[in-house]
Amino acid sequence: MTTLNLDDFSDLIERPDGGVRRDAEDRRERLAVPPGALGRLDELAEWLAAAQGSVPVRPVEHPKVVLFAADHGVAGLGVSARPAGGTHELVRAVLDGRSPVSVLAGRLGAGIRVVDAGLDCDPGLLPEEVVRHRVRRGSGRIDVEDALSAAEAEAAVRLGMRIADEEADSGTDLVVLGDLSVGGTTAAATLVAALCGTDASVVTGRGGVPIDDLAWMRKCAAVRDALRRARPVLGDQLELLAAVGGADLAAMTGFLLQCAVRRTPVILDGVVSAACALVAQRAAFRAPDWWLAGQASGEPAQAKALDRMALNPLLDHGVTVGEGTGALLALPLVQAAAALAAELPERDADQAEQADQADQVGEAEKTD
Repeated sequence: MTTLNLDDFSDLIERPDGGVRRDAEDRRERLAVPPGALGRLDELAEWLAAAQGSVPVRPVEHPKVVLFAADHGVAGLGVSARPAGGTHELVRAVLDGRSPVSVLAGRLGAGIRVVDAGLDCDPGLLPEEVVRHRVRRGSGRIDVEDALSAAEAEAAVRLGMRIADEEADSGTDLVVLGDLSVGGTTAAATLVAALCGTDASVVTGRGGVPIDDLAWMRKCAAVRDALRRARPVLGDQLELLAAVGGADLAAMTGFLLQCAVRRTPVILDGVVSAACALVAQRAAFRAPDWWLAGQASGEPAQAKALDRMALNPLLDHGVTVGEGTGALLALPLVQAAAALAAELPERDADQAEQADQADQVGEAEKTD
């Protein structure tokens, strides 16, 4: 028996401050740069102001990339271009500064935190601060067995909640959320298909390192079989994560929900974070108001999940490497939006009066 009910988050999560957002919109109307001239940057600044509860919006000074890592048993079916059980090598590359996300984070002034939720490797291969959170070693093959036990699923969700609290308490003011996994996109596609009521072929993509047609067909079959196991437990998010998720996906779901509770904005990366966000939305419908979609990864399951949550990706550069890289590329846009909203001058009295007169003339012309 578990003691955690994800539906309880619905009462704990409130939307970003609507009054503050209206104040931010009013301030934008008074700026010297014409409304609309900055495009979507205006929307980003107003979203961030509401999340912060502050007008003018404060700069993003302490961003953090948080990566949850795990291996998935389904990778043994040959559904990934990477070898099953090889996620620890991806983790090592990040820690050693040899991965794209490490290079970008250093340039952008963002810290990186890697959390081992379920790696299938000897803990001695990685630093203690990474492996000490591990819920279990690897996960079950979701096409034929549960990824996690009920107790493990709860432990993983609570792990994510704990990491969210630690980041909020340490002063992190914006999170870039990503994953490090082999087989994770198969589990993510299963979750999205189950929650959106679609078939395996509709959500199955080629993964971060593109797979060939034969591997894609194996992946489709794995998602199809996992879907049969997912549908009977759709009414309980925790059971769903245990059946066809994994320790990393369960932890990311708990992390997203608790970030919303703690009013910490999050930029989502690829299909894995999008799938977890979709599960979290099922538990708490207000939670997506605290998230941005950083990028379109090209994975069909991600597109379907983001559409269901009405999240429009900030970037579409074809970045498929994962690891939070695409979402991290969106960080400068958010920082730029905050800087412009806070630092651009307001119009003087004469300019404001002329603008008002122009608005009145425009309204009169529409009437005529």
